Amino acid sequence: MPETLAALLLAHVLADFVFQTNWMVANKRAPRALAAHGAVVLVTAVVATGALDWGLLWLTAIHVAIDAIKARAKRGLAAFLIDQAAHLATIAALAVWRPDLWANGFWADMTPIPALMLALAGAILATRAGGFAVGFLMAPFAANLPDKINAESLPGAGRVIGHLERGLIFALVLLGQPEGVGLLIAAKSILRFGAVRDDRALSEYVIIGTLASFAWALLVAYATISGLGLLPPLGISPATP
Repeated sequence: MPETLAALLLAHVLADFVFQTNWMVANKRAPRALAAHGAVVLVTAVVATGALDWGLLWLTAIHVAIDAIKARAKRGLAAFLIDQAAHLATIAALAVWRPDLWANGFWADMTPIPALMLALAGAILATRAGGFAVGFLMAPFAANLPDKINAESLPGAGRVIGHLERGLIFALVLLGQPEGVGLLIAAKSILRFGAVRDDRALSEYVIIGTLASFAWALLVAYATISGLGLLPPLGISPATP
């Protein structure tokens, strides 16, 4: 079952955070956009498991239904987390119901692949999904500081910085070097100090966003490590201090 779960998780994060286009997101209430996203969900699930199984059609139908409900809800962090929790619960239910999906699939003989899939899924969750989660969390604060946040800022730079910092944290934890996270916090604090030290509101905004970003990455990284313990190893030894 862990192998099936890892494959389905990777399929989900690819469908939701890599291959889902802005057009799909903006037009979720339109049947055509919803159907297009459903096709992506089905294809990624088939490719990841290496199986043609009607259980994947069931997974796709539930995924589309959840998204149709979310499209009519107010956007925000709560809606995002509930949506993702519902998708993960559906994936877990299918893995319990059909644990042999992986064993009967095309990739079954390739033992290291499930661990690689889980690591990749964790990296996407830490970076891309984390960007959405932190963005939703910070949106109410950003509404009160639009001029200060955008002043002298490169377009999209904040998003890239967030992805990089969460990616580095994820990699450091998986490589057995969590101490490096402290150095990353110190480095970001030094670089940001001059820009926000005289503005309490902006400094609070940066602190909240940074702590939320780091916490998300750490949570995903340690959850990934726990999952990797249930799978055949990749054969990569953690770095020594």
